[in-house]
Amino acid sequence: MKKIGFLSFGHWSASPQSATRSASDVLLQSIDLAVAAEELGADGAYFRVHHFAQQLASPFPLLAAIGARTSRIEIGTGVIDMRYENPFYMLEDAGSSDLISGGRLQLGISRGSPEQVIDGWRHFGYSPAEGQSDADMGRRHAEVFLELLKGEGFARPNPRPMFPNPPGLLRLEPHSPGLRDRIWWGSGANATAIWAAQKGMNLQSSTLKADESGEPFHVQQAKQIRAYRAAWKEAGHSREPRVSVSRSIFALMNDQDRAYFGCDGGGDQIGIIDNMRAVFGRSYAAEPDRLIEELKADEAIAEADTLLLTVPNQLGVDYNAHVLDSILRHVAPALGWR
Repeated sequence: MKKIGFLSFGHWSASPQSATRSASDVLLQSIDLAVAAEELGADGAYFRVHHFAQQLASPFPLLAAIGARTSRIEIGTGVIDMRYENPFYMLEDAGSSDLISGGRLQLGISRGSPEQVIDGWRHFGYSPAEGQSDADMGRRHAEVFLELLKGEGFARPNPRPMFPNPPGLLRLEPHSPGLRDRIWWGSGANATAIWAAQKGMNLQSSTLKADESGEPFHVQQAKQIRAYRAAWKEAGHSREPRVSVSRSIFALMNDQDRAYFGCDGGGDQIGIIDNMRAVFGRSYAAEPDRLIEELKADEAIAEADTLLLTVPNQLGVDYNAHVLDSILRHVAPALGWR
């Protein structure tokens, strides 16, 4: 069995060909797609976070709204850029959203991805400490967030408070028990995957990673996952970790599917991202029988317990529900995912 969810980047565009022409369209349709995905039997609704772009940004109002409209599906991010985050305020937002959803939040965090603007985190009031990089700052914010999630008191109470205090040091509220075990780190390299394991975070691995061996993307990603699991075991954590991978997968069921994605597929691609040589994983688009055979050969999907299907959100809720349903109904059972 494998958990299957969707991952939306939340694009909008004023183009007449787009079903999401405004931020309002994206937000409301994201809620509707999560509801539809739950009805179809999908396991997760995940959303990217990008600043200074016509895409989804501040995730917690959206996650809370989905939590209030659904009852079973996991709700998450992939990923929140921790360079931009105040870990203390983020803890309150995350705790509130998790409690509204009944403990279904799965928060993917990371140091972030290439930005729309130069050093965008500076506009949010953050800068790296002397001798540190912005990536170091993002990991430091993450470490503070993880510490706060323990729910331990750290702040001295006012001797003359407005409201009565419990005894001892105070923590931030609301505290959501169990959320600490549902934090994921989005890793693009083997070293950061190992770091995530040491910190006791689940692992999110996307459709690109540092090209560290020249091997096919799915082979490198599978090795990354194995290195993560070995580091987790060595760290001695008491629970089993979770690992997700993201893929663009389309079952060609009708002429509309073929018109949109019939030319997709092909092989991996190599590019430069943040001055790093990166390998970008292929897309999968084929009739179900052929698609099943191609996916059987993907080593990283086999290693992961969770698969996130990247969806073309600008094509609208109905079409994306069809994309999910096609995978859940015609592909997943043959692969043993259902």
